[in-house]
Amino acid sequence: MYRSHVMVCGGTGCTSSNSDKIAQAFETEILATGLQDEVKVIRTGCFGLCALGPIVVIYPEGSFYSMVKEENVKEIVDEHLLKGRPVTRLLYDETVAEDNTIKSLDETAFYKKQLRIALRNCGVINPENIDEYIAFDGYAALGKALTEMTPEQVIQTVLDSGLRGRGGAGFPTGLKWKFAAGNQADQKYVCCNADEGDPGAFMDRSILEGDPHVVIEAMAIAAYAIGASQGYVYIRAEYPIAVQRLTIAIKQAREYGLLGKNIFGTDFCFDLDIKLGAGAFVCGEETALMTSIEGKRGEPRPRPPFPAVKGLFAKPTILNNVETYANVPQIILKGADWFASMGTEKSKGTKVFALGGKINNTGLVEIPMGTTLRTIVEEIGGGIPGGKKFKAAQTGGPSGGCIPASLIDTPIDYDNLIAIGSMMGSGGLIVMDEDTCMVDIAKFFLEFTVDESCGKCTPCRVGTKRLLELLTKITDGKGTMEDLDKITELAEFIKANSLCGLGQTAPNPVLSTLRYFRDEYVEHIKNKRCPAGVCKALLNYKIDPVKCKGCTLCARACPAGAITGTVRQPHVIDTAKCVKCGACMEKCKFGAISKG
Repeated sequence: MYRSHVMVCGGTGCTSSNSDKIAQAFETEILATGLQDEVKVIRTGCFGLCALGPIVVIYPEGSFYSMVKEENVKEIVDEHLLKGRPVTRLLYDETVAEDNTIKSLDETAFYKKQLRIALRNCGVINPENIDEYIAFDGYAALGKALTEMTPEQVIQTVLDSGLRGRGGAGFPTGLKWKFAAGNQADQKYVCCNADEGDPGAFMDRSILEGDPHVVIEAMAIAAYAIGASQGYVYIRAEYPIAVQRLTIAIKQAREYGLLGKNIFGTDFCFDLDIKLGAGAFVCGEETALMTSIEGKRGEPRPRPPFPAVKGLFAKPTILNNVETYANVPQIILKGADWFASMGTEKSKGTKVFALGGKINNTGLVEIPMGTTLRTIVEEIGGGIPGGKKFKAAQTGGPSGGCIPASLIDTPIDYDNLIAIGSMMGSGGLIVMDEDTCMVDIAKFFLEFTVDESCGKCTPCRVGTKRLLELLTKITDGKGTMEDLDKITELAEFIKANSLCGLGQTAPNPVLSTLRYFRDEYVEHIKNKRCPAGVCKALLNYKIDPVKCKGCTLCARACPAGAITGTVRQPHVIDTAKCVKCGACMEKCKFGAISKG
């Protein structure tokens, strides 16, 4: 029994900031001070508040150390672990009260309005130790399902809970399971989509890094419900930590008899394997993912037939994403009514978002459905850096749309987002401030989908390229007002005629920005001006002769020799020579250079 546990974040974000070396340093210092029998160092999954990484939390006090460096470790060990005096200057400032007492994380703005179900074990357990998962009710739901419930009861529980797929479309999970269960076959499959290709999204990766057993348990429950005996987790190879921890978890589950033959002494047999993806965004589409698992080029198939009838290897198959599965064990243990009591009428439970962009508290958040965008941005997210104004938020990645500041009080759920021209998607939430060009944002996401299109159908393969050409024409200052009508017509055609979800949703960022920020498009076209000062072709750098002190820093920084002037005299930019790199503006200490 240890008196203290040092929890070091081992998620991808903190690992990239050397958290593994910090954990090693703690182990070395603890050994040097003779505390190895009293203090245990544990590498966990993501704590959520990625902006403050590397993170170290020490229990039982719950002291939250942020932005920890290797050189801080000795002081923390000597003062906190040896003498019992937390090093308050290294703690997350919101957890330190005025009298220097330590507040709970649940009292901080980032955490107090969150409700962690899918993330409940992330940052709490060692993801590479099955015993720790079991200690937190792990595999109890599987035991309950196999020994106390029929497959039909399991499906009905998931149906009654109102759980909808967290991968994007929001299809009722229980209904998908019911369809697959109703199709008789000599073999059925359960698949997990851990491909997560949206730019800025890292929810599924973090769950697999911090709580891999929850996905294994949920997939086993799903397999029991539909009568499957084999499962596959399709995960992109760019997630090495998640792959490693999932591999360890599967091995441990087999050793404990929780995968394989006669699980919990029943007739139920189920095993699980990992299939690595090569990072193709289109393989987030269910039929393309299954085609890839089969060893073929990842391309979507026409539907119907749907996977519940003819999926992987032409057998009945269900596919859910990581976050969807992460909710299942708790639903089985606590009941459908418990889960359905959270969220909104048509969107039950919680949703995990990867909060990024122009926001102070970047990280992973899990909030009840129906929480407003304002709560996420201003309270949980801590607002916009530098006192800038909130302009828009992009949900759903390349498949979603931009929500303007005028709709910041919109409750976030499936139906509300669709109604305003966006979508839930897998859960990326990118915040944008006043310095963001919305035409450029639409162009950015379209460039991504053009690059990721598999090319199988003409509307997506050709249509998205033509759409990108029109946007590029506008950002280059060559657009016409007629182009806006062409964009709308082409976008609607692509949505209506593309084979799969990639093409069908690719125009969403364009249509939503055109809907809410049409004035920016018009400004680019009529006045050849980018209001945010982003589109390079429309930029002009100017020096204010009143503010310029003639320090010559700008002239020395200019790679094109476009700035002239003498010492202590106002300088001038030759716009014909200017390459619009912005180096002069970065170097100016007096705010004399502007762009527009």
